[in-house]
Amino acid sequence: MKFISQGTLFCMSLLLFNVAKAQDTLKINLQQADSIFITNNFYLLASSMNIEAQKAQIIQAKLYPNPIFTADINAYDPDNNKAFHIGHTGQKSFQFEQLILLGGKRKSEIEMAKTNANIAELEFQQLARQLKFRLHSNLFAIGQQQYLLSLYNSQLALLDTLLSAYQIQAEKGNIPLKDVVRLKGAYLKLNNDRAELFKQYYEAQTNLQTLLQTTSIIEFQFSEQEIEKYIKLNSLSEIRTEALQSRPDLLIIRQDKILAEQYLQYQKRLIVPDINLFTSYDQRGGAFNNQVNAGIAIPLPFWNRNQGNIKSSEFRLKEADYNLQAMQNEIMSSLQNNYSFYSQTVSEYQKATSLYNQDFEVTVKGMTDNFQKRNVSMIEFIDFFEAYNEVLTELTRIKIQLVVSGEQLNLLIGKDIY
Repeated sequence: MKFISQGTLFCMSLLLFNVAKAQDTLKINLQQADSIFITNNFYLLASSMNIEAQKAQIIQAKLYPNPIFTADINAYDPDNNKAFHIGHTGQKSFQFEQLILLGGKRKSEIEMAKTNANIAELEFQQLARQLKFRLHSNLFAIGQQQYLLSLYNSQLALLDTLLSAYQIQAEKGNIPLKDVVRLKGAYLKLNNDRAELFKQYYEAQTNLQTLLQTTSIIEFQFSEQEIEKYIKLNSLSEIRTEALQSRPDLLIIRQDKILAEQYLQYQKRLIVPDINLFTSYDQRGGAFNNQVNAGIAIPLPFWNRNQGNIKSSEFRLKEADYNLQAMQNEIMSSLQNNYSFYSQTVSEYQKATSLYNQDFEVTVKGMTDNFQKRNVSMIEFIDFFEAYNEVLTELTRIKIQLVVSGEQLNLLIGKDIY
């Protein structure tokens, strides 16, 4: 295949991509993305339904047991040969029962229901923070990828123009064919880098479309200042203190321990027997006609005093305490390592941005102009061209890494500090 065909294919693919992008593109900034995410994300909506379900359990726990009404009527009277003999000479009886909960069991059930509702709210917060981390990381990733892709497209267009001109000159014998081959190699390498970047770009697009519940291509609009806001001077001790107060999964573990304590107390309260009060009316079946009775029923806790469940609850409480200690140790270790990585990333970003300035763009233009005027050799031009692209790629990586490391700390802390 002649190289001009490759250039044609490149132009066609670029044109198709731009047309598709223009037809269905969602241009958003960070605040708009957060708003759409909170409103549309189905995972958050599902989690919010769990909160409401747990709150409904509080209502249920506050309800008293329903009374029981029993009716007993004569089906067949063999003495008088009558079916359903329930008149004044027949037989019928009625009973009304009410269970009275004692020992504070109902109070314990209400407390446990409230704790479960608190856990559901914390689980919602944890899920929201995890998804928000993915949202912000992917947004800034596609923002940098969009910028780098636009540069790659411009450079490929330039190389395509140079190749067309060099191909003609080589066919005329004015320049060696090896120069054309070197240009082709540079083109193919850049095109391969562009293809790999496109793969990462569309992976990020898929994640964002899922989070925002849209099928549109997302174009993220941001400024360099929004990246630099992730550079903040917070000490490790400050971050640790904030994490112990704000991190949802740690708060969930604490609530689990509270729930275990409440459940142990509930099992102890089950030792106290409940009372069943009743009153009844018996027309002819008792010692007297139209007999009215009242009574009480209470189980006697001679053998079953709920010993097994109490013992099990004590072990569950110890388990929750160990889980809490393990989580706190894990948080301290994770924060320390991620803070060290974040600090290193900040140093890389500051060094890279101090080195990269307008001199690069001026030099690129100068090298391109001098190459076209034959003042720069092919080897010098290709070497500079590839080195420049490596600088752009590295700068993009550092910027994305800064955002991700800052958002990772926000996730680990449980609060937006960066």
